[in-house]
Amino acid sequence: MLGNFSFGDYFKKEAIRWAWELSTVEFGLPADRLWISVFEDDNEAFEIWHDEMGVPVERIKRMGEDDNFWTSGVTGPCGPCSEIYYDFHPERGYSDTDLNDDTRFIEFYNLVFMEFNKKDDGSLEPLKQKNIDTGLGLERMARILQKVSNNYETDLIYPIMEKTSELAKVPYGLADDHSKLNLKIIGDHLRAIVYLISDGVVPSNIGRGYVVRRLIRRAVRTGRMLGIKGDGQGNLEGAFLPVIAGKVIELSTHINPDVKDRTPRILEELKREELKFVQTLERGEKYLDQMLVEALLSAKASGTVPRLSGKDAFLLYDTYGFPIEITAEVAEERGVSIDMTGFDIEMENQRRQSQAAHSAVKLAMGTSAELTKDVPDTKFLGYETLSATAIVESLIVNGNPVLQVSEGSKVEVLLNRTPFYAESGGQIGDHGFLYVPQGENQHKAVMEIIDVQKSMGNIFVHKGTIREGVLEVGREVEAAVDAKLRQRAKVHHTATHLLQSALKKVIGQETSQAGSLVAFERLRFDFNFHRPLIDDELAEIERLVNKWVGDATPLQTKVMPLADAKGAGAIAMFGEKYGEEVRVVEVPGVSMELCGGTHVSNTSEIRGFKIISEQGIASGIRRIEAVAGDAFIEYVNARDYHMKQLCSTLKVKAEEVTTRVENLLEELRITRNEASTLREKAAVYKASIMATKVISVETSEKFRVLVESMEDTDADSLKKAAEYLIETLEDPAAVILGSCPGADKVSLVAAFTPGVVQLGIQAGKFIGPIAKLCGGGGGGRPNFAQAGGRKPENLSNALEKARSEIISVLSEKAK
Repeated sequence: MLGNFSFGDYFKKEAIRWAWELSTVEFGLPADRLWISVFEDDNEAFEIWHDEMGVPVERIKRMGEDDNFWTSGVTGPCGPCSEIYYDFHPERGYSDTDLNDDTRFIEFYNLVFMEFNKKDDGSLEPLKQKNIDTGLGLERMARILQKVSNNYETDLIYPIMEKTSELAKVPYGLADDHSKLNLKIIGDHLRAIVYLISDGVVPSNIGRGYVVRRLIRRAVRTGRMLGIKGDGQGNLEGAFLPVIAGKVIELSTHINPDVKDRTPRILEELKREELKFVQTLERGEKYLDQMLVEALLSAKASGTVPRLSGKDAFLLYDTYGFPIEITAEVAEERGVSIDMTGFDIEMENQRRQSQAAHSAVKLAMGTSAELTKDVPDTKFLGYETLSATAIVESLIVNGNPVLQVSEGSKVEVLLNRTPFYAESGGQIGDHGFLYVPQGENQHKAVMEIIDVQKSMGNIFVHKGTIREGVLEVGREVEAAVDAKLRQRAKVHHTATHLLQSALKKVIGQETSQAGSLVAFERLRFDFNFHRPLIDDELAEIERLVNKWVGDATPLQTKVMPLADAKGAGAIAMFGEKYGEEVRVVEVPGVSMELCGGTHVSNTSEIRGFKIISEQGIASGIRRIEAVAGDAFIEYVNARDYHMKQLCSTLKVKAEEVTTRVENLLEELRITRNEASTLREKAAVYKASIMATKVISVETSEKFRVLVESMEDTDADSLKKAAEYLIETLEDPAAVILGSCPGADKVSLVAAFTPGVVQLGIQAGKFIGPIAKLCGGGGGGRPNFAQAGGRKPENLSNALEKARSEIISVLSEKAK
């Protein structure tokens, strides 16, 4: 959208004159093809267009409030607007013209004249300063100038569709209407996707990341509907979106060079997301097709409208990861509607089931209105002090209000003011005590606080247990925060800000926070990124954070308007709601974030920072856990203790531990191999002796059968013994062996020579039922199979069953 604004400077006459000049002179549009709309009561605009711009009365249309009166909301600035339309078919003349006829006209310019303020009662009052807001559609102007039939066929989008046509082997000019629609969808979506990923939005299941994911998934499915297989260039295991995205990037190079610079990341993100979704799509399409067939058949039989239940749609979404919007799109194509109300109910049920995992606090004390009726917001003093006097406003036990609580009771306390920080912004609530003073250095009552939460807006809920005495509503108390624990939280919160800055420097500015936890013993930071961090990256992040800690930089905290904070470059958490004024925490030269948490006054208080883990927790989301301050010292000391123990045990220096452990592991591997070889040799020796127990089954042909137990022989050795016997015995022969290599463990093996297999007797199918008698199962090839079980006490009976079964089946087959 192109446009210009004026706030109390120029107004209608200038805005109209410049819009006309831009359209007819700069863009060279024929004046006789331009039509004008004005608000029905705006005589001033009508006269300017007619008298000064020379537009014939026949080409100026007065239109109603729905079309030509702009409002910013229920109340606020508003005013009439005037629009310029281009006429593609002037030969149709002036009679019975309708500017909303999109087969003839296209609106490309809109001029809004904000001259009124709409009041609560709906009345209008003139603004002291009259304002201008104009908008000109870039794609619409390109369509007019390039003389094409729609916006998609301009040089802004058509090359993208052309590339898609090439992959789909469907020339755009020869495509049917449905195929053209699909080409337009991909052209439109890919342009948006490339710019979003370039700007740092990665596919995910939340916020703007979910917008990208939905666009990608729709583009993938649309491409498959066009017949694109794999990458469209012969690699059936490849992805086609990166190929088309290459054309988008090419078109963007002269407009936004940053897009080209970020090409590798854009293409990698698209490839990964597409290949992952293809698996979901194939699985989901199969189940969806079955459901739609059943819905259509059911509707036909009952004479009703085909409808997919909300439960089925949710099953596809929840179990198979099939997006509801694609389910709806596919169902619509097949003439089946979806019970979205039922789907929403299933979603809500799932949310309720998982609500216990959320940190939201709910006071079970009647309605919210009852709770807040006489309880004002809690005044937070914790930025300035860790102790303060306060009045007990309310006491809650098991969700019910009480006037007093005694020793041993668990209670929730509402104070008029507090130094305790309530859990928010990822930082956990403070711990500490409430004291009811009795005299000098004596307490009438003591309550231990183990958690503080926010509820009903800004009411702080102090949770804990009465350790001494009785606490009453209206009583004045001394609230004291545990200073050591608060310091640990402050250290971890500031370290989290430094960690985010380091991440942006090391892996890219586009990474952003996806969640956090600031606790006493550690910090946790979730962020958008598509791959695991390598060791060098983690080391560099640690180095940067510890450098900033060592720089001993004083922090600066300010409260300012939200717009000013964002203008200054402060990082806001996506999806968070902020008031008009926000608190900004800055480590000068390093980080600036909107944050209501508690922080150290100088980075040197952090003392040290160490990453203890980095892992993926969801698609496109990574998590770092780290320690700082006292927790860092404790972590390092614990590691040092364990290292000293290890050095003492191995009798080596710390720097030699790795080599020593590697050598021990290699020695252990060799020893285990030797022991395994000896066990196998022992099993083969036992088998050679056991061969004397072969049974002959005399039919038209002589079959040799050996079914025996090898006591505690392990599975690998049992296999070797069976292989030895089957090679030793003359064909046709069948060998079935069993053993109990450990507690609650059974091993079985069946080996048949070609003469037995040719009769249609397969080892894999034979051993399965035998293994079930031992509480297990198994299978394998026709000539050799292994199985296991959990009931050693049944092995003897199972082998007897195997002996009688194999003799019986051989006798039967031989006939």
